[in-house]
Amino acid sequence: MSEHIQILEIRSELGAGTRGASLGIGAIKVASLKVGDPYFAQYPMHLVPNENELLFRPTQTTRHAKYIKGILKVYNYVAEAMEELLHERTEFIVILSGDHSSAGASISGLKTAFPEKRLGVIWVDAHADMHTPYTTPSGNMHGMPLALSLGFDNLDKRRNDPSPEVSMYWNQLKYVGNIAPKLFPEDLVFIALRDTEEEEDFLIEQHNVKTFRVKDVNELGATKIAEETLAYLKDCDMLYISFDVDSMDCNLVSKGTGTPVPDGLSALQAEELLCRLAKDSRLTCMEVTEVNPLLDEKCNVMAETAFHVLRKVTDVVEERLRRKT
Repeated sequence: MSEHIQILEIRSELGAGTRGASLGIGAIKVASLKVGDPYFAQYPMHLVPNENELLFRPTQTTRHAKYIKGILKVYNYVAEAMEELLHERTEFIVILSGDHSSAGASISGLKTAFPEKRLGVIWVDAHADMHTPYTTPSGNMHGMPLALSLGFDNLDKRRNDPSPEVSMYWNQLKYVGNIAPKLFPEDLVFIALRDTEEEEDFLIEQHNVKTFRVKDVNELGATKIAEETLAYLKDCDMLYISFDVDSMDCNLVSKGTGTPVPDGLSALQAEELLCRLAKDSRLTCMEVTEVNPLLDEKCNVMAETAFHVLRKVTDVVEERLRRKT
């Protein structure tokens, strides 16, 4: 069993708007069994506690940041687990998460473990996830992890008046690990972004966030986009990839995700993109998120696709680490 690559399971789905994202990890494991791949016996696995029982207590929800108190607990669980793993000679962490709200926790964990390192984030997603309690149209916190990591409130585009309790927990989330912001806009790259709201577009334009659209991938090729991304982030000391499966075209792959969007990446483009990124020695962590088998009209095809991509990326990382030694 390889100790240099470890798997972190985050089964929280408090941030999602539809139920079932916590089952995505199990669906990915079933996909590995279907093809007889011993992937999940090869690497140590760690299960992070979750607060999903709050879903059965409607009084725990809050209008402009649903289940924020529970999500704060999850952030602390994840940051602590990642810090511990990264201080134990782990060189690469695979994160399998339910909904995308926990990506902010993953970023917090990386910065808590290596506060002196400059972090680059590659956000492969149909959505920008830059809403805040002050701008959210839904209150679903899987639309907020990047705003948290960047330390944004986006009061210029304020549409909501969150309660003092929500504002308090929001500020605590921003400061998990006693570091804020965790990320700077110039160290962020969007790939496959295509479904955003006005409030997010304002931040992207204001901060000139590097963005590659699907048409760029189609025109230049996934490998070229990966190389341009790595060149853009050349001054970063470590890299993190958040791979939301809705970055892929729901009509080509599956609708087995909380917020499917058409006109996305093909499965092959996602594989080529992520495998090229994985060759970079700075890549410390990749998160795979938002697989929801309850929404999959093709009987687990989304999880099967996600597992195939994950296996290919992990093989690239394995080869890179072997060459290093």
